[in-house]
Amino acid sequence: MNYVISIVNPNGLMTLTDICSKLKLPLMLTLHGRGTATKTMLELIGMDSKERRIVMTVADEQKTAELIRAQRRRLYIDAPGNGVVIVVPIKSMGGGITMETLIEGEVKIQPPIIDPDYELILAIANEGSTDAVMDAAREAGARGGTVLHAKGTGAKKAMKFYKVSIAQEKEIVMIVAAKDKKTAIMKSILEKAGPGTEAAALVFSLPVTEIVGFAMTEERD
Repeated sequence: MNYVISIVNPNGLMTLTDICSKLKLPLMLTLHGRGTATKTMLELIGMDSKERRIVMTVADEQKTAELIRAQRRRLYIDAPGNGVVIVVPIKSMGGGITMETLIEGEVKIQPPIIDPDYELILAIANEGSTDAVMDAAREAGARGGTVLHAKGTGAKKAMKFYKVSIAQEKEIVMIVAAKDKKTAIMKSILEKAGPGTEAAALVFSLPVTEIVGFAMTEERD
């Protein structure tokens, strides 16, 4: 089973929703976000807006492949600027109800054996800190990312974690990086925008088994 993250332009959301509905994918979540590409990069890849729509869902291997094929056919995600699909393997699920909700039939979740070529870096930073995080990431080789806005929900007794406020407005910066660049990018973010700075970014990464779209092309340049 995979957690599939699809990032498209706003005008592609209805098509993507239709694709997911026809595949009967469960737990489809839609978020609003924005890209971090510079104006020059946007002009280069033919995009006129930084606005993004992020659709997250769960799919088995077969439906993951079908979802990617449908996006290639209907959203042309292999062409620069049309979208990105990120596939993150699910290691475990909590409880029988979760299994029944997300999986049709009997499927045994096996812990994935992963040696990924790419990883998804997540930097959770204070609101307004995207530029600081991305400047640090670009210095280490990152090309761009996608930003989500969030609200911290830390308990009152845990308002501070290493002097980082938990319960306040946050920005989540998602960056796909080749595995040989991942460590340097994370280190740069922590040094220049991590705890102890105004950004107070917390950084971690997830393995990616497949990525389709312009981000993959960028990483290989």
